[in-house]
Parts: sequence; structure tokens; C-alpha cells
Amino acid sequence: MALAKINSAAIVGLDATLIDTEVDISNGLPGFLIVGLPDKSVEEAKERVKSAIRNSNVQFPNRKITVNLAPADLRKEGPAYDLSIAVGIMLASEQIYKPDSAVFFGELALDGNIRPINGAILFASMAKRLHIKTIYLPVENALEASLIDEIEIIPVKNLKQLVAHLRKEALISSHPQTAVDPSILKQSFATDMKDISGQEQAKRALEIAAAGRHNILMSGPPGSGKTMLAKALTTILPPLTVPEMLEVTKIYSVTGYLSNNSSLILQRPFRSPHHTASAVAITGGGNWPKPGEISLAHKGVLFLDELPEFTRQVLDVLRQPMEDKGVHTSRANQSTTFPANFM
Repeated sequence: MALAKINSAAIVGLDATLIDTEVDISNGLPGFLIVGLPDKSVEEAKERVKSAIRNSNVQFPNRKITVNLAPADLRKEGPAYDLSIAVGIMLASEQIYKPDSAVFFGELALDGNIRPINGAILFASMAKRLHIKTIYLPVENALEASLIDEIEIIPVKNLKQLVAHLRKEALISSHPQTAVDPSILKQSFATDMKDISGQEQAKRALEIAAAGRHNILMSGPPGSGKTMLAKALTTILPPLTVPEMLEVTKIYSVTGYLSNNSSLILQRPFRSPHHTASAVAITGGGNWPKPGEISLAHKGVLFLDELPEFTRQVLDVLRQPMEDKGVHTSRANQSTTFPANFM
């Protein structure tokens, strides 16, 4: 039994920070302790990891196990640490070989299967920035992570498969790099400006607003087509560039809004929050700051239907983001800046 260290990462705002998962197995009464400011979901990893290891035909050490998630002053949340903790325990108990320059992310099921996580593209960006060669992550996240070049992506289905790979018994094939060429992307819209007949004055106003990325206020009786025109606005905006696609995709990835059949946001976002939405829902924040509606509308359109029905507080908090093209949230444990360049 020994001390092992495996790399993982924590999401802070729209960036990922490297986390060292240190595992120590020592003599004493059997126990499993996780330290390093874990939240409840990380604490519960003890039961997930223990069951996943046992159900993957690997021996779980009947010793005192201490897991430290460093740096200890950064709060840890979410299930993405499960895989690194499990690998650290197997490495400390000398059941696998130590991987070279790699990071691990994934949520474990009790049967050893690996479930997808949020923020895979952020983890891949961090690995590239820190010159880490390989990342191990769930199969469902491989396509999203492969948008970042110069990184070897190892898609893992379950813990048993990963153990065989790390023992060099049955190697897992790396996921190919996904190249994005905007010239071959076909734009398809449910509501297209070219299909709207009439309303020439309103369409002319939208064209001027789109050309200069101005904000616009539409007023008229119910049923006159304001919502339809607003939805069609994104169809006359320029297509997203590849850097803009990656920028918007990171926001949707960290919030868990990427659809299962798409790992990349190809079109400009259109967000239409209900008028009962709170100021935090609009601007973002919370105990663990997450992007709000104005950040989800980054590089796209934010449509406030029934504008007078929104509360005074919501309308007031929009002033600074509309001017600065971003929103800065400050909490006792961290401060975060989210992009918010929207119409």
C-alpha cells in the first residue's frame, strides 16, 4: 500500500482548474475519508466508488483510505471526481500501472459504468493549456472534448474497461480529432425571416438592428407577429465563427444544456425567459456561480417577451451587462465573470 496522486479538475466560472486527487492507504481501522472542502455530492462519492470498484472485479482495500482533493481551499462540487478517486485507490493499492500525464473525469454508477458529466470541453481546454497529453472521460463526452486539438481523448465506458487499459491488457482506442469547417455547416431555422410576408417596417427595423447589433423594442397588439419576428432575427445575423462556436459551447456545456445529438453550438442562441424569472436566473450566480440567461444568449438574441411584466429588479440588473458585454458575480467564496454580448 502506498500514496498515489491522480489529476482531475474543478470548474470555476467558465474555466477549469487542475485538482490533485491524493490517495493514501494505511493500516488501521477500515474507513473512507474525503477531505479538501467537498460538498455533499463529492462526499457521496465514497459509496459510488466503493460499489463500482467491487462490481468491476477489482479488490477494494479493507484499510484506512484518505482522499485529499487539493488545493484544499477551493470548494469541490459535482460527481466528476468519482473516476479520479477510483483510479487513485486502485493505483495506491498497486492494482494498476500509473498513467503518464493524464487527467480523469467521470461519474461512476454502482455497477461500474461511467456516466457523462458537464463541462468536458472546459476540461480539454485546460489540459491543452497545461500541456497534459491525455484525458480519460465518459464515452458520451468524447465528441465534445475532441473539439480541442492536440489532446488525446480516451473514451471510457466502464471501470472494468479502464482497468484493463491501465494494466495494458486491452488498450482503448483514442477518439479522433473533430475538425469544424464553418463552410460546410448547413443553417436550418424553424422560423426564417425570408418566409415572413408583410410587416415591412418591422423587418426593416430588425435589419438595421442586426447590421449594427443594436437593441430593439417592439410594441404592438397581441397576434401582430412580434414573437415570430424576434425568433427570425437570428436568421439574418452573420453565422458564428469557429472561435465563437467554441465560446458559446463552453457556456452550454457547463450548464448542461448541450443536447445529446450535438456537441457543438452551430447557430446563434435565442433565449426567451419567462417574465417570472428572477434576477439571479437572468444574470447568473448562486452558491456555485453558473451562467444565467444573458450569458446563454451570448453572441445571440435575448428576447424579453411582455417586457413590462418583468420586475423592476430584473430590468435594472440588465443595464451594466448591456454596456460592458459581460457580468461579474461576486460571492464570499469566489468571484466570476461571465460573457454576455447579446442583442
